[in-house]
Amino acid sequence: MIRRVVEDGDQRAYAQLVRRYQSQLRFSLRQLCDGDQGLADDMAQEAFIKAYKALPAFRGDARFSTWLYRIAYNLVMSHKRKNAPVVDQEAVDSAQAQESVEEAQQLGMARDLNSAMGELSDAQRQAVHLCMQRGFSHEEAASIMKLPLGTVKSHVNRARSKLQSLLQAWREEVVSG
Repeated sequence: MIRRVVEDGDQRAYAQLVRRYQSQLRFSLRQLCDGDQGLADDMAQEAFIKAYKALPAFRGDARFSTWLYRIAYNLVMSHKRKNAPVVDQEAVDSAQAQESVEEAQQLGMARDLNSAMGELSDAQRQAVHLCMQRGFSHEEAASIMKLPLGTVKSHVNRARSKLQSLLQAWREEVVSG
C-alpha cells in the first residue's frame, strides 16, 4: 500500500493508511500532550500531512508506523520547546504533591497510575508509553525517540522501578483498607 502511495501518488491508499493509524496515533499524542485532546488532534493532522509530503523520502528501513510516530513525536517535542512556560518550580512541585495525595484518595489506582506516570521524566514516560502501552519494541521506540537502544532500555527499566515504588503506597493502603 505504501508503495502505491509513493510510486503512484494514490491518495485513496494514503487515506487507508490514515484510517489504519489515526486512532492509535491520536491516543499516543494525547499521552504526549498531557491529555490535551485538541492539541493531540492538531498534531496528528499535522503529522499525517508531513508524512504524506515526505513519503517519497520514506526508505522503508522501519515500519511505516514507526516512521509516522517519529514525525509526530518530533512535532510534539518542537511544540513543547516553543511553548515551555516559565514557572516557579517549587510551587508546581508543592501543588503536584498535594494534588497527587488528594487524587489518590479520591480516584483509586487509575488516578494513582496517572500521577505516578507524571513523576517520571518526559523521556521515561514516552519510552514506557511507546513500549508498554503502544507495543513498540525497544528498537522501534529508540528509532522514534532518536535515542540509543540502551538509553531507551534504561528509561523503561528506571520507569518500571520508579512506578513500582510510587505505587507501593497504594498497594499497602488497599491491603490494609
